[in-house]
Amino acid sequence: MSVMSLRLPDEVAETLAVLAKATGRSKSFLAVDALREYLAREAWQIKEIQEALHEADAGDFASPEDVNAIAEKWMNNAG
Repeated sequence: MSVMSLRLPDEVAETLAVLAKATGRSKSFLAVDALREYLAREAWQIKEIQEALHEADAGDFASPEDVNAIAEKWMNNAG
């Protein structure tokens, strides 16, 4: 396991301390949990963007008919 030190803004440190006390978890546990969730979300987003770029480079776009069908579906469900 690696050790890392970082500077936290006072309000982040205070929120972390309050949450740690309220949940009975350590500040380290909460910080690692939050970082793990953030990294997973960012990795997913980057993967999706890269896949979309690959599809765009391959010319894999929705047809105007597909776009109109989706728009019509949303407009009919909105009201």
